[in-house]
Amino acid sequence: MLNQGLMKHHQEIAEYFNRRGVSLIFLLRRNLLQRHVSILANDYDRNTKQLNGTHKAHVHHRGQADVLAQYKPTIDTKLLIAELKRSDKLAADGLVGFKKIRSIVLYYEDVVSNHTKLTDVLDFLKLPNMKLSSRHVKIHTKRLRDHIDNWTDVSNTLNGTQYQSFLNG
Repeated sequence: MLNQGLMKHHQEIAEYFNRRGVSLIFLLRRNLLQRHVSILANDYDRNTKQLNGTHKAHVHHRGQADVLAQYKPTIDTKLLIAELKRSDKLAADGLVGFKKIRSIVLYYEDVVSNHTKLTDVLDFLKLPNMKLSSRHVKIHTKRLRDHIDNWTDVSNTLNGTQYQSFLNG
């Protein structure tokens, strides 16, 4: 949870991890625009509590996911590129800040599309291979353009930049 204060105290946390023999799993997003949409949607639900007055970042029922997916954020395009750069830097700083900790880097997109990545996690954790399953239901299942209220503005902002490829997410 690099965006939840971990990096503010990374030296102390790294020392603690080393003392305790803790291993780290970095679960990152390749598409930072999708990450941004997820964070905005999660923040929105934290404030509005769309599911019977409770906030849920992860759900186990399609109906709940459909309710949460109805929110389409309007992204501030004046701040978008700076936010994507900040997210990219946060991940890079996390990898550097915890480089002395036994770790593995996984990408959300790979885990979702390639279930053998979970075997890599089991190997990393020195656990026997086993069938893993989850009741987690993906919330944002449509094209990225269908989850952003001001898609045209976002597309115009990112076209021609290093982040243009995120539009294809």
